[in-house]
Amino acid sequence: MAGRIPPQFIDDLLARTDIVELIAGRIQLRKGGKDYQARCPFHDEKSPSFTVSREKQFYHCFGCGAHGTAIGFLMEYDRLGFREAIEDLARRAGLEVPTEGTATPTGPDQTPLYALLEQAAQVYRRQLREHPEAPQAIDYLKGRGLSGEIAARYGLGFAPSGWDFLLASLGADPAARERLSQAGLITEQDGKRYDRFRSRIMFPIRDRRGRVIGFGGRVLGDGKPKYLNSPETPVFHKGRELYGLYEVQQARRKLTRLLVVEGYLDVIALAQFGIDYAVATLGTATTLEHLQVLLRSAPELVFCFDGDNAGRGAAWKALETILPLATGNQSLRFLFLPEGEDPDTLVRAEGQAAFERRLGSATPLSEVFFDHLSGQVDMVSRDGRARLVTLAKPLISKVPDGIYRDMLEGRLAALAGIEPRRAARAGARRGGDRLLARPARPTRVALAIALLLDHPELAPVALAQEDDWRRCEGPGVEILAQLVDAVSAYPAINKATLIERWRDHPHFDYLQRLSVAPFLDDIPVEGLAAELTGALQGLGKDVRDSERLRPLNRRSTADWSDEVREQMDREAEQARTRRR
Repeated sequence: MAGRIPPQFIDDLLARTDIVELIAGRIQLRKGGKDYQARCPFHDEKSPSFTVSREKQFYHCFGCGAHGTAIGFLMEYDRLGFREAIEDLARRAGLEVPTEGTATPTGPDQTPLYALLEQAAQVYRRQLREHPEAPQAIDYLKGRGLSGEIAARYGLGFAPSGWDFLLASLGADPAARERLSQAGLITEQDGKRYDRFRSRIMFPIRDRRGRVIGFGGRVLGDGKPKYLNSPETPVFHKGRELYGLYEVQQARRKLTRLLVVEGYLDVIALAQFGIDYAVATLGTATTLEHLQVLLRSAPELVFCFDGDNAGRGAAWKALETILPLATGNQSLRFLFLPEGEDPDTLVRAEGQAAFERRLGSATPLSEVFFDHLSGQVDMVSRDGRARLVTLAKPLISKVPDGIYRDMLEGRLAALAGIEPRRAARAGARRGGDRLLARPARPTRVALAIALLLDHPELAPVALAQEDDWRRCEGPGVEILAQLVDAVSAYPAINKATLIERWRDHPHFDYLQRLSVAPFLDDIPVEGLAAELTGALQGLGKDVRDSERLRPLNRRSTADWSDEVREQMDREAEQARTRRR
């Protein structure tokens, strides 16, 4: 088992790595001011929104939101694991990756689990060719119009009937049986272990590096459930993975469109007919993690759903989930199929060209959004249109500030029959969020964290403040304290090195996003220190006020002295004045 890579080595490796040279070896960069620019390699765009900072050793795309260090770039662009990215950078620098011994690994070594899952996939594939029961599975696949070539491309297999076929094949000893259980391939009931998948066509699920991480199984006959997925395991999390994405990326290096469907056979049938850019969620609703992966993969997403009520309900859930990521930089559309049809049956009935014409006329997100909400109110009456504003306002407030959000607000105002500013005021009175205003300023803690991550050189400013703020009990204060200590201990640390120190933290992704938050661009360079000072001093004042009032809050107001009452009245009036 590989030992833990010392943090000091990662710091040194990043100090020796020039992120500009690294990225320039893969995409064409142009100098733009003090930074470098390019068209983003993670989504399709006409004008450059991808920037690389040599000073910060950090990249960021203002279009799709991709961002990270040299390590993160290799993980995303070359599809490497963390250790593999470190080893690649070390080879470039002529260094050998040290470890701190085998007793303190960065995490469990899942290599045996990946190897076992690949073995299982091979066993299932072999059974599809050789097992006496296989003809039933082959007839089913042929009946669905699938060729042997497409079945081989997606690695389809067969799990025979019986309770212990795989257990007997790969569970020769207790350790092997334990790994089968960890991989979700066998299950246990009443003290007995048996195969999870039986009498099913098997669909191996691969991650973006092509490793088998789980399976889906379609039952032959009338058994239940019709489809069965692997359970959550150390390597398989269905809320993050997309079936078929690896095969799509193998078929097309540069994607212009991704079609999101619901089933394995939909993906494979579409590929059989030349529509080899479909992926499927794994028996779950589309999650935010799914969408982040999808938006980084292609400039156009089309979500395909049945045209019935259930399909439209699923579409609305997907739409709500995607709103915080809808910037207008990518095309987001919805295709509703005729009643009783799915992509598999429809593409076989009408062929590739007709199906792709349907895709070309899929409904834009904005139309689905307003059609859905308008259908819930009486658009003829004033009250109904006012209700539309109330329904739409909190949803539009989730959309990132920018042109696309402005367009949604304009469309809402037109439907409601009022001016945009008036619609914003009406929405604010009813719910509180401002329809047309910029997003609220971040909390003091979030602002301080973002400033220090993006500008570690502000450490002396943080140290110059009273440390009362450390006693604040709000969320994120502990992270802020650790961050101040880190930048104070290493005054020369740059942004990339600082952020990589948080990679194992559960909020690593959030901290990366916070370090490139739009509100940072609104702060002039000469105002950075004042913003950090104000945030820390404000936190400190909140702590002191809370501690001063705590004894009073424990007593009845009837016990307050006249002096205390006068002081409380003065502070309340000052607070009201500040709010005005």
